[in-house]
Amino acid sequence: MPQVMVVARNFMDMVAALPASKLDMLYDSAFICEAVLRSLPPLAKKYALQMLYVLAPVTAAAMEEWVLNEYAAKHRVSIDKLLQLRVFVEVRDRRKEVSYKMNQKFQGNMQKYLVDGGSLPREPIPLSVTGRLPASADLEAYALDQWECFLLQLINSSQVEKGTSFSSSMMKTFQRGLLSSRDGEAPKLTENGFQFLLMETNAQLWYIMREYISSAEERGVDPTELISFLLELSFHKLGAAYSLNTLTDVQRIAIRDLAELGLVKLHQGRKDSWFIPTQLATNLSASLSDSSSSKEGFVVVETNFRMYAYSTSKLHCEILRLFSRVEYQLPNLIVGAITKESIYGAFENGITAEQIISFLKQNAHPRVADKIPAVPENVTDQIRLWESDRNRVEMIPSHLYEDFPSKEWFEQCCDHARDHGYLLWEDSRRMRLIVRGEFHPEMREFLRRQR
Repeated sequence: MPQVMVVARNFMDMVAALPASKLDMLYDSAFICEAVLRSLPPLAKKYALQMLYVLAPVTAAAMEEWVLNEYAAKHRVSIDKLLQLRVFVEVRDRRKEVSYKMNQKFQGNMQKYLVDGGSLPREPIPLSVTGRLPASADLEAYALDQWECFLLQLINSSQVEKGTSFSSSMMKTFQRGLLSSRDGEAPKLTENGFQFLLMETNAQLWYIMREYISSAEERGVDPTELISFLLELSFHKLGAAYSLNTLTDVQRIAIRDLAELGLVKLHQGRKDSWFIPTQLATNLSASLSDSSSSKEGFVVVETNFRMYAYSTSKLHCEILRLFSRVEYQLPNLIVGAITKESIYGAFENGITAEQIISFLKQNAHPRVADKIPAVPENVTDQIRLWESDRNRVEMIPSHLYEDFPSKEWFEQCCDHARDHGYLLWEDSRRMRLIVRGEFHPEMREFLRRQR
């Protein structure tokens, strides 16, 4: 079975993975503290607010009494999340009784924030300087075009329009884990790459940002500073202009990289340069479930496995090719069919049946999206059956032994392989046996000793 790629649900998964010293540095910013608070599960958020003005540690036993017994599991999950993010710090007394205390930096910043409010380290540039800014619809279209351009280059670099601004170094960073290449061969999509293309836009965004942050040290950038800036960016006003002169050197490099993906739009004025956050940037601190895409679907699947996609997007056409047979494309319509051959091709590339079905449901055209089911049951059932049929045979590396000099020696080898869990198959009449490939050295040593 192919391994399904794991995607961080939000930046807090990356924040929690930071060393304690780096995490405490993040809490110097009130906006990071607010972003962390917003990301917490409801019960964990309640605990954080209850402890906000409590200076003394509270015992774990006392906190367990805050919830009814049937919510004990949710309580444990909430406490673990608070400890992972170091919002709570565990302390023990002389009797080794566990208590929880709020992180002092987090507590102090949130108290000031609630009393005085907060302000970003930069203010929007007034319209008198920037002039007319892009309308919301134009900004959304720009972000979509940039993101689709990146995905098209991921699928096939020859399909990207000439004149794109992608730098080769940043494409390598963005494509980490999605492409593989051998000497002298063109890069090819990995299993993760194929799975990535079927994800929702926000899930794709988290994956790319995780790779971008994890590779920061290779570029000589502190990941903590990068996470801090990205989270801060999510608090900027959608469609407002912010001066590039207010950014540090690290932030200037990051903002140009993000512009390539459509998270911000750069603009050069007569005297000043500025960036304009798009919807992709303002969603950065939200969880995957909170920022689910509201885009309109475009796919209609019929009971006869015919598929109609009402789209002008090259990207949509290439994604549909991953698991269906595209028959022809009109200016605003893609016509194809889901076949056994096309689905098996998707399975070969590491795409699962559930990912295909989920993509079809999430992108169902409004005419069928409200129907139950949005994708005909006979189609989804058949896709699952094709997958189960393909997975009936399990491929196990193995080694064949034959031409034994005697029946006794053959039986000794069979007994040895069977006792140690090596044996896969035996043929007593022809004196042949097959063992698991990884145990060939052990079996060879046994044969050497028997001689």
